[in-house]
Amino acid sequence: MSEKTVFSRIIEGEVPADIVYQDEHVVAIRDINPAAPVHILVIPRKPVPSLVHLEEGDVELAGRLLLAVRAIAEQEGIAEDGFRLTVNTGEQGGQTVPHLHLHILAGKRFTEGSMR
Repeated sequence: MSEKTVFSRIIEGEVPADIVYQDEHVVAIRDINPAAPVHILVIPRKPVPSLVHLEEGDVELAGRLLLAVRAIAEQEGIAEDGFRLTVNTGEQGGQTVPHLHLHILAGKRFTEGSMR
């Protein structure tokens, strides 16, 4: 990626965000346009454009993302009641920022067919 995404700029401290979790691999922020009462974006520090750009060498990063989701769910008090985890990939998948990120959605009941 030649131009920094808003997520890279947040990770580098250039753009303010409500950071709820961070470690050496991941930064998690509250979404500024939440689709649920709890809507957190889990972003790898490594600027991977999307899920389909993960490579064999990113296997640890992929695991770190999921472990961060678990830690955030526990921290936010949503682990027991449940949450939805989504990864929008590509334009038709609804991805608006070309930097891999996972959406944690919680605080309301989701039905099987509902996306929001």
